[in-house]
Amino acid sequence: MNNNAIFELPKQNYSGLIKTVTLGKGDKAVSVGGGNSYPFHYFEGNSCHRARIAMEIYDAPPDDWPAAALEPFADVVSDPLAWARKCVTDYEAELICLQLTGTDPNGANTSAEQAASTVNRVANGIDVPLIVWGTANHEKDTEVLRLVCETCHDKKLIVGPVEEGDYKKIAATALGYGHTIIASSSIDINLAKQLNILLANLGVPDSQLVLDPTVSSIGYGIEYCYSVIERIRMAALTQQDEKLAAPIIVNIARETWKSKEAGMSVNDDPKLGNAAKRGIMLEAISAWILLMAGGDIAIMRHPEAISLVRGMICDLS
Repeated sequence: MNNNAIFELPKQNYSGLIKTVTLGKGDKAVSVGGGNSYPFHYFEGNSCHRARIAMEIYDAPPDDWPAAALEPFADVVSDPLAWARKCVTDYEAELICLQLTGTDPNGANTSAEQAASTVNRVANGIDVPLIVWGTANHEKDTEVLRLVCETCHDKKLIVGPVEEGDYKKIAATALGYGHTIIASSSIDINLAKQLNILLANLGVPDSQLVLDPTVSSIGYGIEYCYSVIERIRMAALTQQDEKLAAPIIVNIARETWKSKEAGMSVNDDPKLGNAAKRGIMLEAISAWILLMAGGDIAIMRHPEAISLVRGMICDLS
């Protein structure tokens, strides 16, 4: 027996390649994708660009956040630009995601003009890439996101969700002004591929497309979400499926913090322990699971959860 034998880790060769997409412009532009192996499998291939985290802000003060999620931003939630700047300066955000919840017809139903003005103000006030996320109401998103794309024609935004029910108008406008499109489908690999084919037929290039397969947090179906994202990555890397070889974005923060476990007090259920730590861990673990599945961009909220995930990304990079 040779005690000096060196163990060689089994390796798999992948024939596919994830497309590279550059978000934003200028010195703070961020590139994602480009890998030729499974996430964090650096022993098998080249991940090219590391996973990134976008910090979310809202166009209006949130009224349903648990105290732990609101506390780091309590002094800026009434001003989206101040909120965005705090994320960049205090928490070193590489990307900002502006959630346009105020435009929801079932909520405040703010106008497209007001939303576009808010987006333009934030885009002009920060130097990192800006993701703009609508409400998934086809009629209102079409109105809002088209005007946002036009108003911020020179900002190279990342705009979504663009779904099969509204892709023709939103994607065409975004494409015309050079923005990146978030193709959103409902937790189904076939629906994701179908929408990408439709967008390609519309003329959307690979360099302006990221995928949103829709996600959920721990305890609310994350296993199924993981499976779908994993299958998308497998199809791209092992079956050379060009229509699924785009970077993936996971909008996980709001899914985590709206869960009852994230907001339930210790008095309501002492077994759950400290509410703040619980919410932070729920967000961090949910985000990490989805990055391990194949996510390239995670939209997150709490600075401590973000710090935990950043640390794990750095440790494995």
